[in-house]
Amino acid sequence: MRLEPIENPTLARKLVPPALAIIATVVITALLAMIAGANPFSVLGLIVKGAFGSKFALLETLNRATPLIFTGLAVAVAFRAKFWNIGAEAQLYAGALITVLLGTGALAWPSFAILPTLAILSILAGAILLLIPALLKTRFGVDEVVTTLLFNFIFLLFISMLLEGPLKDPMGMGWPKSARVLPEARLPRIIDGLRLHWGFALAIMSAIIVWVIQARTTLGYEMRAVGLNRQAAAFAGIPVNLVLIKTALLSGGLAALAGFSEVAGLKGSLTLDLSPGFGYTGIIVAMLALLNPLAVIMAALFVAGIFVGADSMSRAADVPTYLADIMLATALLLMVLAIMLTRFRIVRG
Repeated sequence: MRLEPIENPTLARKLVPPALAIIATVVITALLAMIAGANPFSVLGLIVKGAFGSKFALLETLNRATPLIFTGLAVAVAFRAKFWNIGAEAQLYAGALITVLLGTGALAWPSFAILPTLAILSILAGAILLLIPALLKTRFGVDEVVTTLLFNFIFLLFISMLLEGPLKDPMGMGWPKSARVLPEARLPRIIDGLRLHWGFALAIMSAIIVWVIQARTTLGYEMRAVGLNRQAAAFAGIPVNLVLIKTALLSGGLAALAGFSEVAGLKGSLTLDLSPGFGYTGIIVAMLALLNPLAVIMAALFVAGIFVGADSMSRAADVPTYLADIMLATALLLMVLAIMLTRFRIVRG
């Protein structure tokens, strides 16, 4: 048995394996629910109802999807050029840190300028953080998987030190958290009285902009070329190292927007548990979307719906919420297999 490349896969070849991967994920989840002693149809129905069955549930799903869109875009951009950014978690916290440092009063600017400035500086922080592994890769050949992954632990420890020291809120009753950002540094709510904020609209806009960059610009063409074949791209005159650095800057900036959005739009302050793994989950989102920026939106809604719905399902059906983690892990593994089957066929001999 061997794999044979498919030069021009048909539309059916591109769509059927991912669709089968999603169906297989649902079937496996149903079997696990049966093992846990619950009705599988009831469990799946409760997940859907808990995520989309009411106005409140839908808005909570959109809230949870907002940082996942940003981190999913960050991963999709990097992976498209075969720059393996595993450090979106650190870049998210970099954006959150800048938002807190300047949004708590250090930036004495007119109120209409504070939010755009915080967003831009957060983007710069995330971009600079990922620039370090990019330079290590392009100058010294250091594996970016290792450096970006280690940066997650290093930066989280740095955040922990700040929250136990100079950033600790003196009014926080001893809890390791920062002071709250000023009202003018908060993203307004899309619907008054509910938690959905304009960070979601910013995420949608970011996905559209990234799609335009990838599909309609020279940089997007160069990123695809470098991702498909780095040696051929260099032979054609494309500055491979420069493209990788530009890719890293864009990817890191997008991930940092997730931190800006969570602090300015939802939490209002920085804590060590600001992200329950949004940076890592962004890898799942990007893979489910097949690295397509517009499909990242739907993939993020799917993943967010599973998490939000699983909380409701767990209370109603007495099934562990870990079922959602298994469901996402299964979806990722099957989607990777599906992507392979869209590009290769299995032949004998």
